Amino acid sequence: MPAADVPAIATIRRFGRFHTRFVGALGGDLHGSGFGLTEGRVLYELAQRDGWRAGELARELGLDPAYLSRLLKRFAALGWLERAKAGGDGRAYELRLTEAGHEAFAPLDEASRRQAGAILARLGAGERAALVGALERAQALLSGAASPRPAVLIREHRPGDIGWVISAHGRLYAEEYGWDMSFEALVAEIAAKFLREFRPGGERCFIAELDGTPVGSAFVVRESDEVAKLRLVLVEARARGLGLGKRLVREALAFARAAGYRRMVLWTNDILHAARAIYIAEGFRLVAEEKHHSFGKDLVGQNWERELHEDADLSP
Repeated sequence: MPAADVPAIATIRRFGRFHTRFVGALGGDLHGSGFGLTEGRVLYELAQRDGWRAGELARELGLDPAYLSRLLKRFAALGWLERAKAGGDGRAYELRLTEAGHEAFAPLDEASRRQAGAILARLGAGERAALVGALERAQALLSGAASPRPAVLIREHRPGDIGWVISAHGRLYAEEYGWDMSFEALVAEIAAKFLREFRPGGERCFIAELDGTPVGSAFVVRESDEVAKLRLVLVEARARGLGLGKRLVREALAFARAAGYRRMVLWTNDILHAARAIYIAEGFRLVAEEKHHSFGKDLVGQNWERELHEDADLSP
């Protein structure tokens, strides 16, 4: 086992233990219903549709067919389950919950709904969205199913976004480049100045969202009456490959041109290869570079600029 996998394996196992305890699977009393976890799950599937065949249900739930057969016989003895010969196949039987079976399932279903509702009730709107997104993502990863196309949005900043920008920059650059906290301090200074001196018609912060969660940023700030500066362009690692960096830069360029600026400038470092590739593709040219020691590293700073011609295609 690779050493790097040990913490991840421990996390997965720890969550499994937490979840079985959380839903009451260990005590044979799921949601206080008196049913064990397997009984409750079989009842749930039978309540969703008629026509299950025993073998099909065993495969769907990953159950031993003999164990499932015993469970179904008990449900039938309680008057909860009926079996009828399948149309077109006299050897096969289809399963259907009786009215009594649906009545037996109803308290379990309601208890499960109440538990989910209680969880959501103690969370804020943002936390609810984060929880739902995380659960959907976890299910997709664990099942191996193809993930749905993520919902991507680029919008203007709202209260709370600037704090995220500062935190994301500090964390990402420390993780990926080993930069120290002086970089986060610089980002905080830039962001604070943006908020204090914000000019709505001439400056803008763009936030990229993925499934409702911020994952990217780009700022346009005033350098002079004719020059705009592009700052704090970032895309989280989990959102890369979706073209968000390119979209953020194009949104910034389009805004700068609409605001009446004639030129856009930016400062970056030569090790930021992905960002530099976007700048080159969007028409920026390198005008100067200089070695410097910042953020705990020896770096090469670069100044880039782009003319904002009226006939340029800056559509996002």
